[in-house]
Amino acid sequence: MNKKIEIATLANGCFWCTEAIFQRLKGVESVTSGFSGGNIKNPAYREVITGRTGHAEAIEIKFDANVISFQEILDVFFSTHDPTTLNKQGYDVGTQYRSAIFYHSEGQKNIAENFIIELNKAKVFDAKIVTEVTQFTSFYKAEDYHQNYYNNNKTQGYCMAVINPKLEKFIKKYKAKLKD
Repeated sequence: MNKKIEIATLANGCFWCTEAIFQRLKGVESVTSGFSGGNIKNPAYREVITGRTGHAEAIEIKFDANVISFQEILDVFFSTHDPTTLNKQGYDVGTQYRSAIFYHSEGQKNIAENFIIELNKAKVFDAKIVTEVTQFTSFYKAEDYHQNYYNNNKTQGYCMAVINPKLEKFIKKYKAKLKD
């Protein structure tokens, strides 16, 4: 079967956590940590974390749509963070930690908006979803030390305290969708 590579750009808090989760899914070809949704070109991490650039910590996911759909990507996205908190995920606070979907096509936009409507109707969360759905304009790769962060730093305190529990929960729920 030929590959049908598509791109999803998502922000749901710290990119170290989200990168580690999406890297493990069947059909995901690559995950890059970086920044999207801001107002300056090529920002550095030290600038983004101030909240003044307008960027969100985001990941760029290249995936084979013949193996995993954009809707399945969104299912994982919404189940691995709290999309009801504005500009906050856990202890991370600021616009750089907002929940956002930066769509690459009208199809992605429609899927994302309908997915949010359905989640809200079903009252999956205790509060209304505040995830922004915004047209993709640019993605800037974060510095090299942010790439593959969890896999390279599993014994680091943040990884053990924050990422490990998220990964354990994710692995239990999505066992059938994980890479071998």
